Amino acid sequence: MFNIIKVKTTSKVEAKDITDEVLKAVRGKDGRILNVYTPHTTCGLVINEDADPNVMRDIIEGLERLAPRNHPYRHMEGNSDAHIKSTLTGCSLMIPFSEGKPMLGQWQGIFLMEFDGPRERKVFLTLIQ
Repeated sequence: MFNIIKVKTTSKVEAKDITDEVLKAVRGKDGRILNVYTPHTTCGLVINEDADPNVMRDIIEGLERLAPRNHPYRHMEGNSDAHIKSTLTGCSLMIPFSEGKPMLGQWQGIFLMEFDGPRERKVFLTLIQ
């Protein structure tokens, strides 16, 4: 099974909870592992707490300290910090899948991490047997 979901971001940097879209796209399907992948070099994917929005704010601020936007990078497009943050978060997730749904923990959500928005991003969902 292969699906594509499109995610519209509205800010330069944001954590967009895509859990509901992922659950809707794979509901009732069969597989053992769900691969979630984005083909973009300035955004990433993470699983983390979705109950308290301050967690994602803290993560974004922490990534900004690691790769500040105003550092004198060599890349001429002016978005090197976004490439670095994407590398740190990664572009794919492997999630155990059972009974028609990803096996996420009680407080876990799936987030697209936008570092160079606003944009429309693609996320590929593949169920592996």
